[in-house]
Amino acid sequence: MDSFIIAALAVCSLTAPAYGDKGTSKARSCSDIRQFYTGKGFSLDGVPQAEISGEHLRICPQGYTCCTSGMEDDLATLSRREMEGLLKDAGRSLQISLTGQYKAFDGYFLELLNRSEISLQETFTQTYGLLYSQNWQVFSDLYTDLRHYYRGSNVNLEEVLNDFWSRLLEKLFQQANKQYFIGEDYLDCVSKQIETLRPFGETPRTMKMMVTRTFVAARSFVQGLVVSGEVVRKVSQVQLSQECTRAMMRLTYCPHCRGMASARPCANYCSNVMKGCLANQADLNTEWRHLAETMIQVADRFDGPSGVDSAVPSLPYRISEAMLTMMDNIETINSKLFQSCGSLREKETSSTGVDDSMKRGKVVVEDKLASSSSKMDKLVSDVTMKLRELQPYWVSLPSVLCSDRVATGTGAEDKCWNGMSRARYLPEVMGDGLASQINNPEVEIDITKPDMTIRQQIMQLKIMTHRLKNALNGQDVDFQDTSDDVSGSGSGSCADEMCSRGPRLVVPATQPPILYQYPAENEKVKASANQNLPGISIYMLSLLTLLLRR
Repeated sequence: MDSFIIAALAVCSLTAPAYGDKGTSKARSCSDIRQFYTGKGFSLDGVPQAEISGEHLRICPQGYTCCTSGMEDDLATLSRREMEGLLKDAGRSLQISLTGQYKAFDGYFLELLNRSEISLQETFTQTYGLLYSQNWQVFSDLYTDLRHYYRGSNVNLEEVLNDFWSRLLEKLFQQANKQYFIGEDYLDCVSKQIETLRPFGETPRTMKMMVTRTFVAARSFVQGLVVSGEVVRKVSQVQLSQECTRAMMRLTYCPHCRGMASARPCANYCSNVMKGCLANQADLNTEWRHLAETMIQVADRFDGPSGVDSAVPSLPYRISEAMLTMMDNIETINSKLFQSCGSLREKETSSTGVDDSMKRGKVVVEDKLASSSSKMDKLVSDVTMKLRELQPYWVSLPSVLCSDRVATGTGAEDKCWNGMSRARYLPEVMGDGLASQINNPEVEIDITKPDMTIRQQIMQLKIMTHRLKNALNGQDVDFQDTSDDVSGSGSGSCADEMCSRGPRLVVPATQPPILYQYPAENEKVKASANQNLPGISIYMLSLLTLLLRR
C-alpha cells in the first residue's frame, strides 16, 4: 500500500505545475483581465486573482480561465449592447447619407418652385396690372396645390390643373366682358365649355404632360429616399438573437477569459459569425438593389432640356402664353359661349376689356424667365453615385464589421483565434442570407423562421419600387400608407431585464465594428471555493483518498 500512496503523491506533485500555468506551481495571475474587466465598467467583486477551472462556463471553452460565470454573463451582455450599438451607428451613417441626398434635391426643387412663383408674381403684376392683382389667388392656389402634391398630400394632380384652367377661364371671361352682368350660374356654364372651346389652345395639354412628368417623378423620388431611410432605421433597431449573442461572445471576449487577449479572430471565423448574425438583414439585398436602380432611372429624368430645370421655371411663361391665346381669340370664344350659355345683359355704363395690356405679356414674361444656371446635373450625378455606392450595403456589412479586427499578416491563419484556441480555422465560409446559414458552424439559426420586422421592410421596398416604376411611366402615385406602423423590434427578443440594463456602449465610428451579445441564459453561477480548484487536482485528491482507504 505504501507504494500506491507514494505513486499517487508523485502524480499529484507532477500535475500541479503542469496545470497551474506553464511550469509554475501556482495558477497564472488574472491581473490583466481584472484590469480589462474594470475598464469596461464592472466591479471586481468575485473576480479571481488567479486562474480557476472553467467547468462553469457556458459559452467560452471550459479550460483554465479567469472568468467566473457572472463575468461571462456580464461580458456577453456587454457584447450584445456593443454589437447592436454598432449596427445602429452604421444605420445612422446610412440614414445621414440618404437624408443628405433628400435635402439637396428637396431644397433645390422647392427653390425652383418658389422662384417660379415669384417670377410669375413680378411679371404678371407689371404686365397685367389689375387683371393679376384682382385674381392673384387663382395663381397662388395653383402653386400651393403643386407644393402639397410634391409633399405627398392626397392631391389629384389632374384635378388641380383642370380646376386652375377652369377658374382662369372664368376670370378672363369676366375681365374681357366687363360691360355685361355675369352671374355665377353663367360662369359655371362657361367653365363647362372649356373642353369644346379649348380657349387656351394646346397649352393646357402640353403643360399637363410636363407638370405630371416632372412632379410625379420628383415626388416619387424624394419619397423613395424617405422610405429607404425608414427601412434602414427600423432594420438597424432589430435586436440580435440569443444564438448570435453567444457567437459574438465567443468571437470577442472569450479570448480574454482564456488568457489570450491579444489573439485576433480568424478572418473566416469572423465572417461566419457575422453572416449568421446578419442573415436576415442580408435578405434585404435584392429589393434594396432594385429600389436603388429604379431611383437612379427616375433621377436621370430630372436632367436635360425637358427636365426639372426647364419645366418648373417655365410655368409662368406657359400660363401667360395660354392667356394671350384666349385674348387673341376672345371674339370667337365669346360668340360660341353666347350660343351655348345664352346672351348677356349689358350694364348701363359699359367698360372695355383688358386686351391691350395683356398682349404685352408674352415678351415681358419671356425676358423674365431666362434660363437659370442648372444645379440639377450635379445633383443627379451626386445622387446616382451615392445610390450605386449604397447598393451592396446589406451584404457587405459582415466584411465591413470584420475588416479591421481579424488577424492578418504572415502566419495569421495559424495563430488566430478560431473560437477555441489559437489555431487555423477550418470550416468554409457561408453564403449571404438566411437560407445559406443552414450549416453555419458558429450561429445556430432556424431558417424557417425569418425576422418579421425585416420581412415587412422588404415588402416596403417592393411597394416603393413599384411606385417608382409607375412614376417612370408618368402614372400618378398615391403615397398613402407608405410607412408601416410596426413597432416591434424583431424576432430576437430579450429573455429578461438584461436587455435594458445599463447604457448602450457606442464605439467611435473610426474604429471597426465589434459585434457582441449576451448569453442564452441569464443565470449567474456563483463559484464557491471548491469550484475554484483546478478539476484535475480534485480528481487526484479523490484517487489518493481511495488509496488510503485500502
